[in-house]
Amino acid sequence: REGIELLADIAVNASFVPDELQSEKKVVFEEMNLVEDDPEKFLGRRLSEVAYTPHPYGRPILGTRPLIQALTRERLERYYKKHYVPGNMVLVVVGAVKPADVRRLADAAFGRLRSGSPQRSPVGAPPALGRGRRVDVDRSEAQAYLGLAWAAAPTGNPDIYAVDLLTYILGDSPSSRLNQVVRERERLVSTIEASYIASEKGGLVAITARLDAANLGRAEATVLDVIRRVRAEGVTEAERQRALITAEALYAFDIETAEGLARTYGQAETTWTLDDELAYLSRLRRITAAEIQAAARKYFGDESYARVRFLPRGGAR
Repeated sequence: REGIELLADIAVNASFVPDELQSEKKVVFEEMNLVEDDPEKFLGRRLSEVAYTPHPYGRPILGTRPLIQALTRERLERYYKKHYVPGNMVLVVVGAVKPADVRRLADAAFGRLRSGSPQRSPVGAPPALGRGRRVDVDRSEAQAYLGLAWAAAPTGNPDIYAVDLLTYILGDSPSSRLNQVVRERERLVSTIEASYIASEKGGLVAITARLDAANLGRAEATVLDVIRRVRAEGVTEAERQRALITAEALYAFDIETAEGLARTYGQAETTWTLDDELAYLSRLRRITAAEIQAAARKYFGDESYARVRFLPRGGAR
């Protein structure tokens, strides 16, 4: 009971003490510094910005320094009152509890909150990607970093399952295609991996690598050739099975704790649906090799990607 009441109190009774606000700004600035000092994290952020801008998905989660510096208590409170309303909230309880007891406590704690409907500005789909989305950034690291990103299926689109498996096949493990070809065979990169984030309005598949700057051109061309071969020849049943095993293992790891299960279910309720979340693995298992190839043909074009390169300052390129 105390935990639910505390959450309800936080949800509507934050006071935003001026001195604490200034102190928190310093914390946010330090978090920004940590991201910018980590080349892999910063590459992910810059790649998302380049791929999505001017769409809201391209905005940094922490905001910008000018925005945070100029943020006033009054503006923060207006945002808080506008968006922290019951229609925007999801309460997830995981543990040795009875659903009826939780519902009673939740009604008592959250039922008295002020009413209000969710207020969101209409947001369309992210922009199409093309050759115009190319950014080079000078950095102090001795090695270069390469990031490529393709627009992919959003949540709610049945293609997400095929894209998910394709991402595992491309770059999730030492046996993945990109690791075997670009790293092991061609020796062009030190590390390479692929990731996929699906959101309500759009998805993004990113391929990132750490390498010598002299190999940037060849590495990019080789990545594109690997994808080209998937489009032309498809994937093997063995690759599909390995991708499934990886997906199942990662999912089990994500929900093995009460905290992890609550986070997974809460995210599902706010970004797609709990029913979709519960059906995720069963739908993934039904995806065929032909569907994975079709996803590669649909989303992974030779020109339709964003690119960010981190270049050693003053080094060979």
